[in-house]
Amino acid sequence: MPPKKIIVIGSGFSSLSCACFLAQKGYNVTVLEKNETLGGRARKFETNGFVFDMGPSWYWMPDVFDSFFAKFGKKVSDYYELVRLDPSYAVIWENMEKWDVPASFDELCQLFETYEKGAGENLKKFIAEAAYKYEVGITDLVYKPSQSLLEFADLKLLKGMLKLDVFKSFSAHARHFFKHPKLLQLIEFPVLFLGATPQNTPALYSLMNYADIKLGTWYPMGGMFKIIEAMVSLAKELGVNFITNQNVQKIEVTNNKVSIIRTQNETYKADAVVGGADYHHIENQLLDSSYRNYSEKYWNSRTMAPSSLIFYLGINKRVPKLLHHNLFFDESFTEHAIEIYDQPSWPKKPLFYVSCPSKTDNKVAPEGCENLFVLIPVAPDLKDIESIRENYYEMVMNRLEKYVGENIRENVIYKKSYAHNDFISDYNAFKGNAYGLANTLSQTAILKPQLRSKKVKNLYYTGQLTVPGPGVPPSLISGEVVAKELIKDIKN
Repeated sequence: MPPKKIIVIGSGFSSLSCACFLAQKGYNVTVLEKNETLGGRARKFETNGFVFDMGPSWYWMPDVFDSFFAKFGKKVSDYYELVRLDPSYAVIWENMEKWDVPASFDELCQLFETYEKGAGENLKKFIAEAAYKYEVGITDLVYKPSQSLLEFADLKLLKGMLKLDVFKSFSAHARHFFKHPKLLQLIEFPVLFLGATPQNTPALYSLMNYADIKLGTWYPMGGMFKIIEAMVSLAKELGVNFITNQNVQKIEVTNNKVSIIRTQNETYKADAVVGGADYHHIENQLLDSSYRNYSEKYWNSRTMAPSSLIFYLGINKRVPKLLHHNLFFDESFTEHAIEIYDQPSWPKKPLFYVSCPSKTDNKVAPEGCENLFVLIPVAPDLKDIESIRENYYEMVMNRLEKYVGENIRENVIYKKSYAHNDFISDYNAFKGNAYGLANTLSQTAILKPQLRSKKVKNLYYTGQLTVPGPGVPPSLISGEVVAKELIKDIKN
């Protein structure tokens, strides 16, 4: 009997992960990608000697990447070189005060102690708890398909539920250990990767602090796209077929099973389909209404993670004061959060982030130049026009130039902006979101959109709108979890 044919829609991290695990088990896997290049939000583009990663720029949780490749008898070092950053990143506060956050845990404890007596010892206690949450969360929780509460009826998990702080907010948990506002902001910043405020994020996610502080901030030489290249190389070795410029336009269902996938110019038959593209888009644009898991009312009631306004800048000189990662917390964290989550609007005084990978990697910019990636987190579903983008460009450049003490704008030789309209155009992103669903308590585990179609027997979903949630490591895990469920269903 010939191997089962499986179509994977999209080629982001979760899709590539899923394709690899399916191909490893002998299935005939084809990945259909809408765009010209593979990688989804983690694509890259090159121009004038600059190499820009289009999306993810933080390499955290290196153990998840190690684990992924190890399951295929490979090592990360077979594909790319990892460098640990030290300092991990810079934080710029009001009045342009700067903290270089050290990679050394002992040095970080000393920094905390400088600002609050006893905070160094409290950081050790905080991280000890976070280490337990990381071990249980990453080892046990996130690899579960979240189809039933019975999955979590494990004695170890039940015994540890109180220690996991699932029902306590991250904000309250942090304030049990620290009082100084800057220390709190530093501790709370990693949960922004999860797409919600600290007040609405379960304290379980202090595991992100363990990932940040203990496991470290890394960089794959050549850029984050090196991970995509590695996964594509592995997938091809396993026999996965990739077809680009294939914009799926219709999923046809017969007898409650996918029968045909139609793109703009091709038709594909499959024994099973994995949707790694935007979940909402697949349901509302590719499926007939009778086969959808969720209504439009359901989707509109979800709390979305932020979108982003991004500027890719090529600078024809070096900027000595910047580190690889730079977080601008020089305005109110609270006010910006309200403008993202509670009263969605373009922010008056946004926080922003600047990545300068050319500090670590001389291959991503011409000699003597810098490669800058400037990102402003913003609410999804906002009016996105060029004049608004330009207004924010001037706003952040004023603050960036004030911090570095020199003019940058006159040295910009390449500039490209990217925001809601582009996320929708390139990725069919629901409301132009950049990160998926927020990891709030009411959108965790079994409360997320299900990875299986409830109405189409051979249709599955993977990625940032289903379990386990947003971020690169969770996306790798999402692909593995879905592949295992699909394989189990075929065997049964």
